[in-house]
Amino acid sequence: MKDYYCRHYRDYYTETAAIDPEPFLGPFAAHLVSGDRVLDVGCGSGRDLLWLKRQGMRVTGFEGSPGLAGLARKHADCRVVEGDFISFDFAALAVDAVLMCGALVHVPHELLSSVLGNICRALHIDSQRRIAYLSLKEGDGRRMDHRGRMFYDWRPADLDPLLRDGGMTILDFRRGAAADGSGQPWLGYVLYCGGSGP
Repeated sequence: MKDYYCRHYRDYYTETAAIDPEPFLGPFAAHLVSGDRVLDVGCGSGRDLLWLKRQGMRVTGFEGSPGLAGLARKHADCRVVEGDFISFDFAALAVDAVLMCGALVHVPHELLSSVLGNICRALHIDSQRRIAYLSLKEGDGRRMDHRGRMFYDWRPADLDPLLRDGGMTILDFRRGAAADGSGQPWLGYVLYCGGSGP
């Protein structure tokens, strides 16, 4: 899947950079305070990095496509780490909050729990926040789009227990339509990653 975003990074940037993230990131930002360190995993165009930066957050991006990482650095004027979120050691980043906005839609169902656990290691043990935002497409099973990208869809009935079993508390849940106008339904979660409620 990384190959698609490496080859078509300019097209992806053009399609996503101008979308206003406030409608879906507002509930996440409501749990943060100015100055919080936020890691945007799968930061793509840097759109959400820039929005969070304008809310007063200290932002760092993480991106697997070198082309997108370069564009995100320019767009948001911030640090963007390049790597693979399956194997990268996130514990070294030490942040207050993690954003995974559509970043894990290509992760197979059986790997999502371990990938989430690895990414959430970025949340600093002494942070008072330890907040994460996760959005995935709603549906059943897996499907390939016209661009050859494989998507793994979820239902709340399957996803909610997985999150709780991973030590996450659901602080906010919203179902919404895709911001690109495609009509695809999305599931958006604000999570506390500390085991019990904050």
